[in-house]
Amino acid sequence: MTDKRFEAVVRTYADTIYRVALHALGSRADAEDVMQTVLLKLYERQEDFEGPDHLKHWLLRLAVNESRSLLRSAWRRRRVSLEDGRELPVPEDPAKAELLEAVMALEPRYRLTVYLYYYEGCSVAETARALGARPSTVQTWLHRARQRLRADLAPEKNEEGYGYVRPQILS
Repeated sequence: MTDKRFEAVVRTYADTIYRVALHALGSRADAEDVMQTVLLKLYERQEDFEGPDHLKHWLLRLAVNESRSLLRSAWRRRRVSLEDGRELPVPEDPAKAELLEAVMALEPRYRLTVYLYYYEGCSVAETARALGARPSTVQTWLHRARQRLRADLAPEKNEEGYGYVRPQILS
């Protein structure tokens, strides 16, 4: 890969890699480490990609794998966080801030699935390939994540016990 091509790829995909890692790890510093590792592996890669879709898939898959590796590391399991809050930018719209907080509170597999599908615009098949799961599993994770978000964001329950969620937040 030429230096010009590498710079173009970095400009195009660095934010995406960072956001995927941030949603998987919940820490800016760890997300930056993962982004640097992914970009270093891209720079060192000798083979060409079949096309832009193959490149994007490879980067997303590598970002997910590197994030999972970091989560499994012994250092991470034994570490105690000094901060109680998350290091996330706060959206100006209160409804979006509430939704972002609820998404970040989900388990990592659900959080990453929701992020790739809704925020990055990946299809179910692309999300499944990036996460190393079957499309039906991704659909199940999306369904469960939506259920949990509805339960977390529901202002009240109706007589059947089902929550109502404002349609502008979850639709």
